[in-house]
Amino acid sequence: METEATPTPDPLASVPGTGRPVPEAGPELVRRWQAEGGELVDLLSQVRERLGGVAAFRLGPAPTVLVTDPVAVQQVLARHPDRYVKRSHRARLLIGDGVLSATGAAWKSQRRLLQSQFTGTGMRRYEQRITDAARTTAGRWDEYARTGQSFDVGREMRRFALDAIWRALTGYPLDDGTEHALDSVAAVATALPTLPADVTESHDAVAADLARIDAVARRAVEAARDGVTGPDGPGLLQVLIDAAAERPEYTDRLIRDEMVTLMVAGHETTATTLTWLYLLLDQHPAAREQALAAGGEGSEQRRQAVQALVHEALRLYPSAWILPRHATEDGTLAGYTVEAGSDILVCPYLTHRDPELWPDPEHFDPRRFTAPDGRPAHPGAYFPFGMGPRACLGLQFALRESTVLLEHLLPAHTVNFSATPTKAVYGITVRPDGPTPATLVGTRT
Repeated sequence: METEATPTPDPLASVPGTGRPVPEAGPELVRRWQAEGGELVDLLSQVRERLGGVAAFRLGPAPTVLVTDPVAVQQVLARHPDRYVKRSHRARLLIGDGVLSATGAAWKSQRRLLQSQFTGTGMRRYEQRITDAARTTAGRWDEYARTGQSFDVGREMRRFALDAIWRALTGYPLDDGTEHALDSVAAVATALPTLPADVTESHDAVAADLARIDAVARRAVEAARDGVTGPDGPGLLQVLIDAAAERPEYTDRLIRDEMVTLMVAGHETTATTLTWLYLLLDQHPAAREQALAAGGEGSEQRRQAVQALVHEALRLYPSAWILPRHATEDGTLAGYTVEAGSDILVCPYLTHRDPELWPDPEHFDPRRFTAPDGRPAHPGAYFPFGMGPRACLGLQFALRESTVLLEHLLPAHTVNFSATPTKAVYGITVRPDGPTPATLVGTRT
């Protein structure tokens, strides 16, 4: 996990204003992209391909700087986070002032409170809860295999990840009523990129879903305050409630925002990653067999092989595919001058698919993460959870729950999809565009 230490001096950044001008795409490229009605990622891909890892384009009067070069990535996210700042979050309507969207002193205080819960030591509090959620999912899959019942893989992954974070938050397993109510989290997250720019209109469009989310959060907070804990004991929610006794900023609203932030960050990205992984394994079945052949069940070698599957899925479909920042002062990125006031788009999705960094980058090959020289040495070449002080708090939680679930499911079942999505949707996350219906074939008695 990242610490809050002062960044070390950056020998790669020259004096602001002494670099070369950032190359800028001509207006015809943008006009053609607009005429074709493409996704933003299509425009960014063309800009990167034509102009390189630090390049600009204009959708309005001012340029936006695209950053995919690993040196520049590290400078923006890790070495100079006070120069390239996060101004807001696309999910603010859903998560309010939670740690993902908070800025300045408020963010530092909120992150400091939560950070200890997600270190290696802190994670031990939640190991059993994650394992219990995985076992619950494995039991359902055994029944699907026995009966031949069709199910949706994406929904199963969301159900598991929501169960894991709900247990971590409250100490309770996810029940059907709570699961149904919290479907609204995914509904709002999916709708956010298409909502009107007007805040009031956007809120009105998802008001019913937000009300359901608020009701679930309110009930959980009231139960925790009354001393009602689940069979696993108090969880992360109790940490927030205890903080309110000493910190007046932890109002009921902020506790709600932090709780919803943890639910969003703790289940939506993990569920999407696991769904992509099963779709990739459907196309590359040998990768599953190679992982299962690595050591015996429960061995560290097997665990590392399973983690490599997850890492390769995250390379192709990172949890946050784009990371917006804003330049508060002049600076130099990988030798290019970036002026104060510039909007910056750091794009893990494109860095992870750069052929100069990753040979045959579109190919799914988990051995990149097991071979000694399988991945680029530069830390800015692979950052599916971001990097630097604002790197995802739940990195260890997400990797742990993904690995534990796969250790339960991969040896037992082969997934047979009856249909697969044909493209991706680039919203808050990169998700498959469509359902993922499947049946199971048991491979272990």
